[in-house]
Amino acid sequence: MARRSKRPRRRGRGLLFLLALAVLAGLYVHWGNTALQVSFFSPFFQDLPRGFDGCRFVVLGDLHSTYFGEQNETLLEAVRAQEPEYIFLVGDLLDAFRDIPEGYAGETAAGLADIAPTYYVTGNHEWAIGDVPELKKALEAQGVTVLSNQFVELERNGSRILLAGIDDPNGYADQKSPEALAEEVRAAHVYEDPFWILLAHRNNYFPEQYSLLGADLVISGHGHGGVIRLPFTDGLVSTDRTFFPSYTAGLYRENDSMLFVTRGLGNSGPTFRLFNRPEVAVVTLQGG
Repeated sequence: MARRSKRPRRRGRGLLFLLALAVLAGLYVHWGNTALQVSFFSPFFQDLPRGFDGCRFVVLGDLHSTYFGEQNETLLEAVRAQEPEYIFLVGDLLDAFRDIPEGYAGETAAGLADIAPTYYVTGNHEWAIGDVPELKKALEAQGVTVLSNQFVELERNGSRILLAGIDDPNGYADQKSPEALAEEVRAAHVYEDPFWILLAHRNNYFPEQYSLLGADLVISGHGHGGVIRLPFTDGLVSTDRTFFPSYTAGLYRENDSMLFVTRGLGNSGPTFRLFNRPEVAVVTLQGG
């Protein structure tokens, strides 16, 4: 009696094993792009006004029209749980390469503004979509303060700092430059050197331009954490498709200015994250 060959059986088991691996990999990628991660940072500033020592805020960036839970309720719950004093939205709330759900910007803005005072600056995708003035009106109608190359004063425990925000370079050709805004900030406090924070979407502009403006802290997004985060790197590929970028996540210092970059929350078009979960960043200012 002839023996049956074991090869077909082994081949079938191998295919089942590969299929199981593919399913697990797909589930992991899905989880890694939808499961929020709350990250904590505590930058130290010797000259931070005493009243702002311990000030806690949430930084959100690069939502790219993404929902986390129905009407972003999962995201809002995660932000609310951190009890922030301020919320900073640093651009790319919408995505130029995805369908934008009707009312997305307004309902997201309303939910965040209901938690804490919320401040917003544009990213490159808002300008690529167009009709930015209408978007700004929609956000302001929901209680969000839009900083378009301007600054406001924040007060806490008897101390004051300045919060400035600039439109993305994709904006109008004749818009106010970051350098001009920095001059206005300095001129507003003739007899003292104010502590000020700058909201500016593009992380990669920090070393050559934004770090030279005199801001104590620059807060950005845009880098998506380097998209794929590997050990001992600051990300594998930039949003500009260059390899091994820097300034993609966390805290950096250049030219006596500190940068904080959030890894962001969503993805643009068909891209996805790997080892780089969507981030709700909680920043607590520490002073001397």
